[in-house]
Amino acid sequence: MLDYMIYILAFAVGSIVGLVYSYKQHGEPFVAVSDINVPAAIVSIVGWCLAFNAGNVILSAIGFLLGGIVMGERPGYGRKETALGLIVAVAIYLILKLTV
Repeated sequence: MLDYMIYILAFAVGSIVGLVYSYKQHGEPFVAVSDINVPAAIVSIVGWCLAFNAGNVILSAIGFLLGGIVMGERPGYGRKETALGLIVAVAIYLILKLTV
């Protein structure tokens, strides 16, 4: 039960950090950037892969923190990066579970 609380707190802190970072990075009132932010995509892939595949409470919490940073950006930002990270993490999870 404590594991889930750590995951929720890490994700909430990551979302707040992502929102603050996004407001500092983007000043426009609406989504004006349509390309993929490569550093955010890397953070998202690493974060969601750690969150789903680590098997360790601390590494999973770090993964939820990293995933929350990208997912918690302003509305419209980070959506492609989050989707990419989730797709890669689920694919790795399925590969690991089906080959064992």
